[in-house]
Amino acid sequence: MDNTSSIISTQKLVALAWENRREIKRFIKFAIVGAIGAVVDFSVLNLLVLVAGLSPLVANPFSFTAAVISNFTWNRLWSFPESRSRPVTTQLGQFFTVNLIGLLLNQAIFTMVLHLLGTHIPHPWDYNLAKAIAIGLVLFWNFGANRLWTYRGL
Repeated sequence: MDNTSSIISTQKLVALAWENRREIKRFIKFAIVGAIGAVVDFSVLNLLVLVAGLSPLVANPFSFTAAVISNFTWNRLWSFPESRSRPVTTQLGQFFTVNLIGLLLNQAIFTMVLHLLGTHIPHPWDYNLAKAIAIGLVLFWNFGANRLWTYRGL
């Protein structure tokens, strides 16, 4: 690729980002809310495993659900504040449905990665790494599906 092509490609990328700056800003807010949710998720997961003695596979759905509740609240208040004009019960139902599918994806990825890690990584690093990978991959499903359905038209 010559220098002229590189400059044109960069200009196109900048123009595309500028045209979609509102959506990029939403995604960044959604990701920040997701990071808060990840802290909730990891905290509850580790409390349930290390303090309550649950297995990581049993604790994961509970920690995921706690994060979903946090994420719904913060997304409604901050990422998509104009969505507050819609009935909360309808929106929560949509958010819950999207995140139920997200939970299935998260649990499948979590289980698979945990199995692949086997005894190669010591406890509790094993399930925390599996959780981080699952969260990172499911983030894109959650944003896309919620943006197109739960928060559509905003």
